[in-house]
Amino acid sequence: MSSTWIVLLIVVGYMAVLATLSYVVRRASRTSEGFASGGRVFPAVLIGFLLMSEFIGTSATLGTAQEAYSVGISAAWNVVALAVGFVLFSFFVARKYKALGENTISGALARFYGEGVRTATSVIMTCALLIVAVAIYASGGAILSNLLGIDRTWAIVVVGVLATVYVVVGGMRSVVYTNVLHAVMKLAAVAVLAGIGVSRVGGLGELRAALPATAFSVDGVGWGQIFAWLIAGVGAIFATQYVVQAVTTVRDPGRAQRAGFYSALMLVPFGILAAVVGMVAAVLYPGIDSIDALPTLAVDVHPLVTGLVMCGLVGAILGSIAALIIGSATLMLKDFYRPYFNRAGDDRKDLVFLRVATFAAGVVPIALALFASNVLAVTFLAKSLRAALAVLIVLMFYRPGYGSSRGAVVSILAALVATTGWFLAGDPFGIDNAYVAVACPLVIMTVVHLLRRRRAAPDRLLVGEEAS
Repeated sequence: MSSTWIVLLIVVGYMAVLATLSYVVRRASRTSEGFASGGRVFPAVLIGFLLMSEFIGTSATLGTAQEAYSVGISAAWNVVALAVGFVLFSFFVARKYKALGENTISGALARFYGEGVRTATSVIMTCALLIVAVAIYASGGAILSNLLGIDRTWAIVVVGVLATVYVVVGGMRSVVYTNVLHAVMKLAAVAVLAGIGVSRVGGLGELRAALPATAFSVDGVGWGQIFAWLIAGVGAIFATQYVVQAVTTVRDPGRAQRAGFYSALMLVPFGILAAVVGMVAAVLYPGIDSIDALPTLAVDVHPLVTGLVMCGLVGAILGSIAALIIGSATLMLKDFYRPYFNRAGDDRKDLVFLRVATFAAGVVPIALALFASNVLAVTFLAKSLRAALAVLIVLMFYRPGYGSSRGAVVSILAALVATTGWFLAGDPFGIDNAYVAVACPLVIMTVVHLLRRRRAAPDRLLVGEEAS
């Protein structure tokens, strides 16, 4: 049997396991609440795996190895920034999200800033999630077509349809269980590849001797880039629909906090191992295109190991996609369908809508991905937009009287326009669009707050005079 067939059989077997898992847990999705929340509470460690898997897509896996091929170990910050984000998330907002009892980011913001913010948030968040889905389909399909020798269009369609079907069938519970499996496969894949790569180079000492000293510098990629990763990563974690949805499925606020810590613990070694893969590829395969760092090593090993890596990459694609489409469908249900088309609260109609919305959220990006050529950069823009919402989240929990409802709406719209414009202009002056995204709500809410205080001052003075 040829190596290609061995790898294909392993991948098909992995997909069959996923399909079986979703079919087994389908009973949990017979109500709209069960579909969106899994129909039960989950242990914190499972949600930790889920959160980790949701954020480790193909761009984090291949992108970190690609960056490390050029700059060395500091590329790990691309993923470590997410770990830092989950630590901060656990300390400052995880318990508050759980205590709030809202499983949508728009619903949480609407509690403090009003219904106008709900709609604006929901539109932006849904668009951001679907943009990321297009990028994941396009990049994932291209990678799998190259590695498995199949047509790119078919690779995109197969991956997209499979991810959509298992979420439509199994709902949130299937997303949780399959993402645990994806997380294990992804960690195993980069660990095995890093081990094989270091061994082929001759050990860590030989690796150090073969690369320049800057390749082992913590800040080799530059602190400007590291801070941009931190801002976009932390912002995305604080204000992403599927993160909020995941932490509301545990029993209590303490477990919500621990889920974030578990995720951070798994992200750190993943980022370092992915960077090591890129570094050994730089020594073993000098002169290749850096984007091929991980794939080149993956196909230069025993077919069984290649099959394991392929399963890890399939898991990277499916894990992120599943979270994106169920998050988008939940937003559409709560913010658009229920308020306008199902005010009586008929659960059967809600469930039908959820399945249709999940199917649409999974299929529409497939069509767009077939014509997409350069969408990977847009995923970072989507993270930046979520970073703008994160500012409002922090203010909501820690300074609830800061700014105003109207200021919050203006902040969201201004961040959308300014950040997108800055991105399209090519990030002028070397300033990343993530900084623009964070600055917009900070400046606008501060100005609104100062104006409100200034207007209130004469009233307080007048009240004081009347009292005297």
